[in-house]
Amino acid sequence: MNDAPQPGNVLFDPLELPCGVILKNRIVKSAMSDSLGDGTGHPTPEQVNLYRQWADGGLAVAIVGEVQGTGGFAEKPGNLVLNDDADLDRFRDLATQGSSNGAALWLQLGHAGALAYPPTSHPKGPSALDLPGLRCAALTADEIVRLPAEFARTARLARQTGFGGVQIHAAHGFLLSQFLSPLFNRRSDAYGGNIANRMRLLLETVDAVRAAVGPDYPVAVKLNSSDQLEGGLNEEDALQVAAALDHSSIDLIDISGGTYFPGASNASDGSGKDPYFTALARKARTVTAKPLMLTGGFKPRAQAEDAIASGATDLVGLARAFIVEPTLPHLWQTGQTPEPAFPRFEKAPTGGITAWYTLRLTEIGAGQARPDAGDLELARLDYEARDSQRAEIWVRHFQSAG
Repeated sequence: MNDAPQPGNVLFDPLELPCGVILKNRIVKSAMSDSLGDGTGHPTPEQVNLYRQWADGGLAVAIVGEVQGTGGFAEKPGNLVLNDDADLDRFRDLATQGSSNGAALWLQLGHAGALAYPPTSHPKGPSALDLPGLRCAALTADEIVRLPAEFARTARLARQTGFGGVQIHAAHGFLLSQFLSPLFNRRSDAYGGNIANRMRLLLETVDAVRAAVGPDYPVAVKLNSSDQLEGGLNEEDALQVAAALDHSSIDLIDISGGTYFPGASNASDGSGKDPYFTALARKARTVTAKPLMLTGGFKPRAQAEDAIASGATDLVGLARAFIVEPTLPHLWQTGQTPEPAFPRFEKAPTGGITAWYTLRLTEIGAGQARPDAGDLELARLDYEARDSQRAEIWVRHFQSAG
């Protein structure tokens, strides 16, 4: 097979962000909860090796998902925690290895809020909720006012330790998304009610993060196209948020969708053949001139090429495709593997597919990836056992640190 780059592929055109940083191509490993931290909020050797492999495989940017500012509201006990108490040298190593081959490694600034992992947290969201599968207390006004500075501190440390940019997570039902969503946000003060109030915390966070990192550093926002659940954030509201972000200092809007609110489906576990949120991306073009990234559902290379060439998006975000083919950009650039060989699962147990992909990340980082799909029920049990073990470590570590 010819390893020479194929001419005329829009996926490999560079992109200059508003802050002046130039990305080498249009392919991004989008943020996901890789759950590869060691239980104390620090990277593991497997995580460092994984991001080095992805960088060497030719992508422009990889984004580490759900990096916390404190140990109090993590989504999983495998999340990273970057604050002044962290061992910054371990983060520098991750940043260095993940930035090889001209790639950039960004951190996603996260806070799980109402969806914080109960064994390690006391979940709090915009409003108190008591629903099957979701119980949380309400954040106080003073706690809300302090949140932008928390995100900004982690962003400052991200730049200080060598990461190439940050993404503010306002999607998928995590904290800033919870404020945007009427499902979670039932407040009657300045942070609740109409969409202008519900986006207030996000815009305050954007301003605080930009002030912390300076004008020449990439700051992105991940935004839901909708919650895909009746009564949640809808497309009209999402477009109003995108229009407001157009007047902000951000460099990129990453469009995704869905929520972990009880009763919501998971689009990534479905069998759809097309990218998930293209229609909203096209509508967003009418309200913002910011560069766009579209995340979710890309399979054949032709889909990614068409999304760029048609103007629907400026960057394509892939996650599970990188788990199946860690060197996917190189393969695409040299005309190989037009479609990743996704495993086919039948009668998957609840959580089994997510568990399989998550454990495969560890296998790739350890150089032990198996060619077969394996047993999903066993993967689920192994995943839960690992979470339980790391939760014990997490509680001991952050209680002693506090």
